[in-house]
Amino acid sequence: MKIIVGSLNPVKIGALQEAFANTSFLVSGAAVDSKVRSQPLSHEETRQGSINRARACVKEAGADLGFGLEGGVFISEGLLYLCSWGALADKEETICVVSGPTFRLPCAFKKPLLEGSELNDVMFNILGIKELGSKEGAIGHFTKGVTNRKEVFKQMAQILWGQYQYGKEMSFS
Repeated sequence: MKIIVGSLNPVKIGALQEAFANTSFLVSGAAVDSKVRSQPLSHEETRQGSINRARACVKEAGADLGFGLEGGVFISEGLLYLCSWGALADKEETICVVSGPTFRLPCAFKKPLLEGSELNDVMFNILGIKELGSKEGAIGHFTKGVTNRKEVFKQMAQILWGQYQYGKEMSFS
């Protein structure tokens, strides 16, 4: 089975490779368009970006299973949060969707993010950390390494795979 994650980010590819390490599945990444802003600004936009990437992996990149993993930010009660969403799609247009951890971001990040900057750039401009999205991610930094982006995406991929298998046996609709 050919599994493609809709990104060339080594963290996302590595997360899927680890999630499917004990299988014979071939895992790779592909540059596909999320069809949302490069820095999604709501749960809904982040979720849709993950679905769009998963579908594009199947339709454009030839995957048997396509995965979309998307990070975004949103505001709730005036506070800024990071969110993650993941989606799995197959050739029969089955879609499974899962959300990942949500946590607060520093207040100083709010203005530049709402003005169109990406979180990776804000982390560099404010904290001096380069290419965090290709490393431990904001979650790794703000949890002092207790967890990291790769582990979060790996767990999301595992949940998606489990939901997909369950859905093949029993419909959610």
